[in-house]
Amino acid sequence: MRRTRDAKIVATLGPASSAKETVRDLFMAGVDVFRLNFSHGSAADHRARFAMLRELEKETGRPIGILADLQGPKLRVGTFADGPVMLAQGATFRLDLDPAPGNSSRAGMPHPEIFVALVPGAELLLDDGKLRLVVERCGSDFADTRVVVGGKLSERKGVNVPGVVLPITALTPKDRRDLELALELGADWIALSFVQRPEDVAEARAIIGKRALIVSKLEKPSAVDRLDEIVALSDAIMVARGDLGVELPAERVPAIQKRIIRSCRRMGKPVIVATQMLESMIDSPVPTRAEASDVATAIYDGADAVMLSAESASGKHPLAAVEMMNRIIEQVEADPSYRQLIDASHTLAVPGQVDVAEAVCCAMRRAVSLLQAAAIVCYTSSGHTSLRAARERPEAHILSLTPNMETARRLALAWGVHSVHIADVADVRQMTAIACEIARREGFATDGQTIVAIAGMPFGEAGTTNLLRIATV
Repeated sequence: MRRTRDAKIVATLGPASSAKETVRDLFMAGVDVFRLNFSHGSAADHRARFAMLRELEKETGRPIGILADLQGPKLRVGTFADGPVMLAQGATFRLDLDPAPGNSSRAGMPHPEIFVALVPGAELLLDDGKLRLVVERCGSDFADTRVVVGGKLSERKGVNVPGVVLPITALTPKDRRDLELALELGADWIALSFVQRPEDVAEARAIIGKRALIVSKLEKPSAVDRLDEIVALSDAIMVARGDLGVELPAERVPAIQKRIIRSCRRMGKPVIVATQMLESMIDSPVPTRAEASDVATAIYDGADAVMLSAESASGKHPLAAVEMMNRIIEQVEADPSYRQLIDASHTLAVPGQVDVAEAVCCAMRRAVSLLQAAAIVCYTSSGHTSLRAARERPEAHILSLTPNMETARRLALAWGVHSVHIADVADVRQMTAIACEIARREGFATDGQTIVAIAGMPFGEAGTTNLLRIATV
């Protein structure tokens, strides 16, 4: 069950991947973390999938991460009296709070918070950006707009308001119910949608506490404007390129993706690149060459994980999509230029601005390189040590030993980390012996090879990484 790559795969479960045999096949093919999309499915569906994954975990003896993705606010236009309408370029179109069915000149938009935030000149994007309106006049309950890009508009299509921070929380009443269910079931990660500002992350943290870790989905330009603050407050970041690509010009998204990855790598926070990675495999058994290059680019940049959405949830070829993503990652990581790029993009520690844990991990990275160590063994209670090690992007794989199953599952998302659940250890000698034994058993090292072990003392205390030990298997 040892992966032969460092970057991880997140795959979404759905109608195409609900059977136990299919989920097992996906896991064996390379999925490290399974995403449950709370925008779809009932509570019973999510309960069944949780139970299935935990059963698979017991059968395989490998920790499996579960990511519960909350829907977030969904802003939509209302209904139309006579079906879809055509909006012509240059025409006027009113949006208001009137619940009456709309027509070709007006439509309801049951979101007073949008009208409060609008100003003349603001843009409104409808139906994933296919239609563009510019606000000419507005009030607390209406907006008179001019159609800049026209087309057919159907009822309940989505509304995006780029460049405007809306006075709404990232957690709707539905999200709060879904969050409680996910925490009750034991989700390892909670993905927070519609993050606009750091306060959104803080609000979720106050509810979640330490029961799960938070993935902030960056899909709003306002979130990118406060990127470092949001990364600092989050446990991980998802580059949600779907909505981000609606609210920003498409040509800006690649540079923003790289900026987000750099920020996450600098702060040691896992980062997932998501949306349309192998989109054509929803219907086709093979991806386009451009999609393969897209996945490869994320890996070359040092992303912790890449994600499949509809490809594995509702597509015709979920297993083929995972296998393809696995092969692309392996090919990239086997490329000599990959290591050169990872090393060149590594952020060096600044003297006087690091803690002991970071200093130990910097020393670990150098020791691994000089000694050509077979593996790094991290003994961790909270996962802090292993995440610090992953931040360094060392040349050897990271074998993470933890007495906490929750920690082992959470680390399934982190670059290069192979988690093993073990019993507590009492001292350094026992830790070293166990490290050598498991490194050999899991296929990371053979007799006579060198391993580099890092841990925190006293054992069992979170955030105390202060020990580096070099041992021979």
